[in-house]
Parts: sequence; structure tokens; C-alpha cells
Amino acid sequence: MNTAAPGVDNPSVDLPSPTRLLLDLQRVNKIAQRLSGGLEVDTIARYVTDGLVDQFGCALARIWVVEPDQTALRLVASAGLYTHTNGSFARVPMGAYKVGKIAQNRVPFLSNRLAEEAWVKDRDWAIANNIQGFAGYPLVTGDRVVGVLATFSHSPMAEEFLAVLQVLCMTATIALDAALHAETLGQSAWIPSRQTQRSPLSDQLATIFTTTTMALVGTETPLPASVSHGFLRLAELLDEFDCDYARLIYGAAAVMLEAIVAIPPGDRDNDPVAQWRSHCHHLRFVATCLGGSLRTEPGPQPQMVQVTLHIPYSGGPWGGKISLQCEAPLVQVALTCLAYQAHLMVCDPLDPAAVVVTDSETVAQTASQVIWVRGNTARPIPPQARAVIDGTIDASQLRQWVERVSQGQPIESLPLVAGLPRPSEREREIMTLLAQGLRDRDIAHRLYISESTVKFHINNSLAKLRAKNRYQAVYQSAVQGWI
Repeated sequence: MNTAAPGVDNPSVDLPSPTRLLLDLQRVNKIAQRLSGGLEVDTIARYVTDGLVDQFGCALARIWVVEPDQTALRLVASAGLYTHTNGSFARVPMGAYKVGKIAQNRVPFLSNRLAEEAWVKDRDWAIANNIQGFAGYPLVTGDRVVGVLATFSHSPMAEEFLAVLQVLCMTATIALDAALHAETLGQSAWIPSRQTQRSPLSDQLATIFTTTTMALVGTETPLPASVSHGFLRLAELLDEFDCDYARLIYGAAAVMLEAIVAIPPGDRDNDPVAQWRSHCHHLRFVATCLGGSLRTEPGPQPQMVQVTLHIPYSGGPWGGKISLQCEAPLVQVALTCLAYQAHLMVCDPLDPAAVVVTDSETVAQTASQVIWVRGNTARPIPPQARAVIDGTIDASQLRQWVERVSQGQPIESLPLVAGLPRPSEREREIMTLLAQGLRDRDIAHRLYISESTVKFHINNSLAKLRAKNRYQAVYQSAVQGWI
């Protein structure tokens, strides 16, 4: 167990911020790797809390999930000082104490003077156990709060630790949301070890669609739980609105769900269109991680939207091993998503058989198989680098290059991207807010400009960055140093 993690300040460890953040991200990867394939809420939450104690030296780590009635949170995992899930904080009303406030307001929080905080229920406990630091992060998917992660430490926490928790919570939220969905439907047969007992996807969708007659095309085949989860989440969203048509199609290489949904007009206090876009943002991210896509197009009549979720059955056999060790959290997340699309095995940073993909000179010096991630600075390419990539790489290229580097074969690096136009200050501002997950309307309100102006600057940024979509533009913005 690490007694002093980089995310926690320690007088004996004076690490520069980028190095500390890199080490923290390596530890996050170790925790995230254990979550793959799990569909039990308690198990997933326990992996996260145990990992925070083991990898980061937290004195106490806990996870609460929101109960179905949305009025309270239930403690499902605790590690460190206490491992029990009963007691006075086993159930926290929504909005009560700091955990309930974080769930209600969806605002991350960090404090290094826990005993002095007015909201602390038991100051004597904090003093007796020498608890100084507290960090809490909401587990949010779309416009729903899934739960809250809270950590306590004996030493002050660095401000960067919230960014590290954000990366961990992205993975944990997706895993917990899938597990909660399975728990709600009572689908214990979804667990991979019982795959042969799993209900066909069409049967599961039929239990969700209450007013829609669904058509099935093709012969059903067993699907991984992660793939089924994406379609079930979309079905819930469609049923929430007025779904007029749905068709599940099993093709030669992928499964698709086509649907037409009516989105009624709203007002300032109740905007169904904004709710729809928020849900689609999360589903689009899930589909991208699975190598698929979510498309929305105008429907046959006004206020109707045609939706198509397309996910391949499998990315094929697993490719080579890859260790992602990037300094910028956004670049780390983007490459992790790309690695899963490429069906590469994301490994522990210390795995000697893994090809290291990094933008850190320190990491490159200690590895024998390195793919260098080029940013906007003119830093020299380390001699250990066997290949150089930038934000223009796609999943198939990444997979091919990782396998060739691991086999010791020569490889040509991507050509230098010369003379990318410089962004305007407004374009920088908008891309920064876009990277934070804000919608066009929210960005417009924040900057006191119109939505059409926001779209104009985003389109300009896409052209300058040579990006095909907003996700690639955000990644390129990080690589090129815009944000």
C-alpha cells in the first residue's frame, strides 16, 4: 500500500505537477482495469474504494449510489478505516451533509481543513483520526446522478487530485450505471460467467418498450453485456419520449437499433430537446468506446428525430498490449477510448510486454518500446521512440503500429502536421468549455454570445484542427496545446 500518493501532498515528496499527475493516472488505470466486465454494484464499487486506498494511500474511501426513488443515497462500498456499510452514513438523504449536497448540486468538492468545515457532522472524529483532506465527486451520466465517491486523507490533498478523480469517475460511472440497470431489471443472468443463461436482447427491449411495437430483423446472437447495455439505455431513453417506431437489426458484422422519436417543444424551465441531447451525449460516448456510433437525423415530420445505434459484435481478436501514460488527462482519456476501439489490451504501466504510448520524456527514458505522442511544442523526439503519432491517428493505425512495434518491425511515423492555423482567443475559450462537457447553449450563456456564433467558431476550429467531429477536435485541441 502506498502511504503517500502523488495526489496527496507530502513534504518528503516534492514532485512537479505534471509528474505527479502522470503517476496518479497510472494508478487510475490499474483501478479501471479491474472494472471491465463486472455487473455487480457492490463488487464494482469495492474495486474502486479498495483501489483508492491501495494505490493512493487514502485513509478512507466510500461510494454511495442513488436509490431508485431519488430521495437518498445508499452506501455500497467502504475501504480504509472502515469496511462496513452500515452505521449512521449507510443512508444519506439527498441534499444532506456534504455527500448529499454533492449528489444534489453535482459539484465536485475538495477541502484540506475537514475539521473546520461547518457541514462536518463529527469534528471530533476528524480530529481523533487526523483526517485533514476530503474530496468528493458526483458520478453523473447524462442528466442523472448515479452516486457519489468520497475520499478522506491524513495529509492535505493536491488540487490536481480532483482531475484525477474525474478520470476515474468516468469509467466507474459507466460500470456502475450498467450494474444498477441490471440490478433493477433483476438480470443476474447478464454476468459473463452465466452468458448462456442471458435473455435475448429483443426480449429485454420488449420489457422496456411499453407503447412501441418493435420489429426484429435477422437471427439473434449472444452479445457482450457492455453491448447490450448500450441498446438498453437507448431503449429507456426512447420510451421516456414518444417512440413511434423501433427495429432491431442483426447484420453480418454489427447489430443496430433504428427508431423514430417525437420530441415535444418545451419552455425555459422544461426543455425536452436539451434533455434529449444530454442523454445522447452519454450514449454517443458509450457507443464510441465500443467501436460503434450513434446517429441522429431529422425525422419524417417536424419535431421527430430518427435515431440509429450501430455497434459491431466484436472488435475481432485482441491485439497487442498497450500502456498509456500521458501527462494530460484529456489526451489520456482520448487514447484510452481509441485503444478500446482498436481492441488492444490496456495493461498495467509496469507490464514489460506492453508498448508504452506517452508524451512524457521521463516515461520514455525508462521504456524499451515507445510510441511518442507529439504535441504542439517542438520538444525533441526521445531516442527510445519507435514511432510518433498525433491527434490524426485512427484506431486501425494505432492497433497496427502497436503490434508492429511489439514485434520489433520497422515503422514509419506520421508525417509532421505543418503550419496548423493558430486559434483565436474566442476559439480557445469555446474549445475549453466544450472539453468541459458544456452544450452550445451553455457556452453561449457563459460567453454572452449567440448559439449561432458558438457553432461558427466550433466549425472554424474543426477546419483549423483538421478534425472530422467535435470529439476529435477536443482531443486535437489538447494535443496542439489550445486547451
